[in-house]
Amino acid sequence: MSYIWYPPKKLVENSNVKKFMVKHGIKDYKDLIKRSTEDIEWFWDAAIEELNVEWFEKYKKVLDASEVQWAKWFIEGKLNITHNCLDKHAKSWRKNKVVFIWVGENGEEKRYSYWDLYFEVNRFANALKNLGVKKGDTVGLCIPMLPETVISLFAILKIGAIVVPIFSGYSPAAVSTRLKDAMSKILITADGYYRRGKVVRLKEMADEAVKAAENVEKVIICKRMGIEVPLTSGRDIWWHELVAEQPAKCESEKMDSEAPALLLYTSGTTAKPKGTVISQAGTLLQSSKEIHFNLDLREDDVFFWITDIGWMMGPWQIIGVQHLGGTHLIFEGVPDHPKPDRLWSMIEKLGVTALGGSATVFRMLKKYGNEYVKAHDLSSLRMLGNTGETIDPDTWLWLHKIVGGENCPIINLSGGTEIFGCFLLPLPVMPLKPSTLGGPGLGMDIDVFNDEGKPVRGEVGYLVCKKPAPSMTRGFWKEPKRYIETYWSRWPNVWYHGDWASIDEDDFWFLHGRADDVIKVAGKRIGPAEIESILNQHSAVYESACIGVPHEVKGEEVMCLVVLNPDYEPSQELRDELVGEVVKYMGKPFRPRDVSFVGDLPRTRSGKILRRLMRAVILGKELGDISALENPKALEEVAKVTKS
Repeated sequence: MSYIWYPPKKLVENSNVKKFMVKHGIKDYKDLIKRSTEDIEWFWDAAIEELNVEWFEKYKKVLDASEVQWAKWFIEGKLNITHNCLDKHAKSWRKNKVVFIWVGENGEEKRYSYWDLYFEVNRFANALKNLGVKKGDTVGLCIPMLPETVISLFAILKIGAIVVPIFSGYSPAAVSTRLKDAMSKILITADGYYRRGKVVRLKEMADEAVKAAENVEKVIICKRMGIEVPLTSGRDIWWHELVAEQPAKCESEKMDSEAPALLLYTSGTTAKPKGTVISQAGTLLQSSKEIHFNLDLREDDVFFWITDIGWMMGPWQIIGVQHLGGTHLIFEGVPDHPKPDRLWSMIEKLGVTALGGSATVFRMLKKYGNEYVKAHDLSSLRMLGNTGETIDPDTWLWLHKIVGGENCPIINLSGGTEIFGCFLLPLPVMPLKPSTLGGPGLGMDIDVFNDEGKPVRGEVGYLVCKKPAPSMTRGFWKEPKRYIETYWSRWPNVWYHGDWASIDEDDFWFLHGRADDVIKVAGKRIGPAEIESILNQHSAVYESACIGVPHEVKGEEVMCLVVLNPDYEPSQELRDELVGEVVKYMGKPFRPRDVSFVGDLPRTRSGKILRRLMRAVILGKELGDISALENPKALEEVAKVTKS
């Protein structure tokens, strides 16, 4: 696969990463990656200076890795995320700078300066303290992307409590599971919000969740819609009434660098989601490191990732951008409503310079046609990003050519909730190939292992990390044994991430899906993404997903589920044509058993296709945890395949 993107000289010379290399006498990005991953203590110490982290008490030692699974960072250091992301900027020349822009689905728009946000965060922090919230307490945050979402996040962190972000589209059962596990006494929610022109009545959902989570003592309700909602006396409190008389001064708590800041739940194959604990220092450093070095945030940029506070990328954007003193954009609703060009219109109007999302979102926007993109001036864009799932070459090229006008690098990210960031992502100063993730993130000593635990090149293997990183989860909430079994039990002192990856002859890294999604045909392993990329290049195909199903001779064979573009109808001729395309590029051993046409594929709100659920439905097995599933009806589509 040949190079598509070559960074212009002006971009390279003005980039944050280039300036860092010059400062430290490093000649090129390959040497920087090598040095940062070989000497992680040097890198993270240097990153703290580069990112202007302010400490209440400076750390005595960068790292104690005597127990690598429980490595401790920045020993005896005291800091606070809110101080670094808000307080210091509100008291500086950035006081009147716009910190974030909020856009409602109905066209509303609000802008907050660093000083505005500082004022509101202090008032809400005092309100939480008056309700009895203390250091180390967990606070549930089940709310869509609203200004109050940002205020809540920093108010909770300011007083030393732990934020538990919960996706507002979850079922009451999924919300209550997380609230009970976290033992949260406070839940912050809203009366409702807009989604695709409809009012989602969030408070009623929250009430049902709290019924099953008896530990919740107070529910704070943000008035977004102004609709009438049921109120429980003694428990429910309106946000605006709670903060009305609160003072606007509140000092940020001095927190140990290892103190928990975020409790992020991520779904697993079992019925119980995993509560990943991210530290104060890890939360602050990983997000801002990636946005500074890899997304190249500048002082006048407007940063916009299509995400939600309930997914890792929501807090990642807010905390990372604000630590760097930047401006970010959050929005209510979806990018293609009320019109298919809503996203492109926001970029043009608000001067967005960095746009990120998932491949699923970009495929959805691509299907509307290029005319919607070309109707808007997107020349403000400097950086494009993808995360959440593997991006196929066809969508990567569309993003590069049509959206970015061949002027923007695509920073393709991959990591996970459990590290609050990325193992793999390109730097903006490196050439790129379609769909590549570039190479290791700075300070992330990763590799690709075979079954014997040996590094491999030019073939698909397991993505691993050989050294600790500050943002790695501090275990699972109340489940230390499960944490060790999940990430540290395959090879001694090596983090097993569960992704399927490869490194090509030019040292470019690619992902091939989850290792538990891998298909093994007659002893030959193949990631589903490779076959899906072939199918997705066909003009009839909007999206596809491939799984392995049992075969008595070959062990497994490939089964493909395909969603067609609106102008195409299912037919045996089209099915045969798609099978032929796979055989043409992959060879006869990987000939699909079948290509089945479905109306939708099961996915999370962040865009990840849930292949394990597809496989479970087709094979008649237990579904396990389905709390992250956004579109349950898609499973009915998959079930039809088994009956046809």
